[in-house]
Amino acid sequence: MPIRLSIDRFEGDRKRIAVLLADDGTPINFPKALLPKGARADDGPTLQIERDAEATKRVADATKRVQDDLRKRDPEGDIKL
Repeated sequence: MPIRLSIDRFEGDRKRIAVLLADDGTPINFPKALLPKGARADDGPTLQIERDAEATKRVADATKRVQDDLRKRDPEGDIKL
């Protein structure tokens, strides 16, 4: 579901942070570099966030590999996971 936003202003060092406002007034700090080229205050971008099951699995697999490696390095079990 797309979320409609408005660009309220730009802040920070060299104005690199866009302060976006959700419909309910919630402010969201967002990197200006990720906005469409030419975006400016008062523009109305939309944002869509979706769950990425493949990315979630990759992170879980990588975490398990690190935990397994730590267990091998500490066979006495001093490290609590």
